[in-house]
Amino acid sequence: MDFSEKWGKDVDEAVKLALLELKVPIEDVDVTVLEESSKGFFGLGSKLAKVRVEIKKTEAGAKESFKKEDKLPVKPDKKASKPERPERPERPERPERPERQERQERQARPERSERPERKERPERPERQRQAEKTSTERPADLVETKDHPALTFITELAGKMDLELEVNAKKNDDSIYIDIEGKDAGTVIGKRGQTLDAIQYLASLVANKEKEKYIRVVVDAESYRCKREKTLEQLADRLAGKVIRTRRSVRLEPMNPYERKVIHARLQNNNKVTTRSEGEEPYRRVIIEMK
Repeated sequence: MDFSEKWGKDVDEAVKLALLELKVPIEDVDVTVLEESSKGFFGLGSKLAKVRVEIKKTEAGAKESFKKEDKLPVKPDKKASKPERPERPERPERPERPERQERQERQARPERSERPERKERPERPERQRQAEKTSTERPADLVETKDHPALTFITELAGKMDLELEVNAKKNDDSIYIDIEGKDAGTVIGKRGQTLDAIQYLASLVANKEKEKYIRVVVDAESYRCKREKTLEQLADRLAGKVIRTRRSVRLEPMNPYERKVIHARLQNNNKVTTRSEGEEPYRRVIIEMK
């Protein structure tokens, strides 16, 4: 064969393929480019190059004199030159999964009857127990007072807020009840009593500052707490009936400790439903469910 036509990605590659087939060096051939290569646009419409490589007539004897060592380097065959993979070392044994280990530990745990009894929680301090009282019934030994740190605090607060309010207080040895009335009482109450609760909390801090004995402070406005307590009791009865009827638990909206205590106290003697609290403050709420 005196000539070879080859395709390639470009002219150089096509020429190399033709020289390998003819087994002659580049100096002994004439190259004719038949078609130029084209990359196209983003890979579309690309074309290969085509060349015609013909052995020169004046060097006809060069074919016999061409030696193997003069051949162009041939790309090694990847498959043939691929070294054999060494044998993989044996994998170490996998450690037991946490689930399996936990299952084994659970089986090794003592039965409930063998477990040590839980220690009873220590009783809550008197201050906390007094603060959790919910009944709006007032002690009979209350006497009117005009001089008390909590009363002074609320009076000054109303003045600084430019609220038209009348503030009165009654106290005994353990507690003080402060009643707020007037045109702006609704502002003091706030949404669902949140502002009133905040004022009561601050007044309690003032009343018990640097005092050994805890004084319970109850702040009310336009008898809101009594009305709210009755509303919560009615809500508890209605939702308890719903739970009994549908046999599905009900989750109430988040409430403060005082309001949750009203719900618990209202349903504690109900023989069909029970109550519990879940969540963290200030989003703790009451759950009513079947016993």
